[in-house]
Amino acid sequence: MVTLSAPNAQDCVALAEIELCGELMIAASAAAGEERLSPDRIDEVLDVRGAESWATVPRQAVRRG
Repeated sequence: MVTLSAPNAQDCVALAEIELCGELMIAASAAAGEERLSPDRIDEVLDVRGAESWATVPRQAVRRG
């Protein structure tokens, strides 16, 4: 029998990174033809608004107003 422990902070960060990679792969596969994602499109997919708007990692941060 396998005993599962409660997720720790490293597990949560790893899962967030996997989710972000998945979102990028979906966006890349939806891009027209052989077109690469622009840096602006990557920021849009990852919901990045610049370092000033986030306290820490985007998925864990509280937005500043």
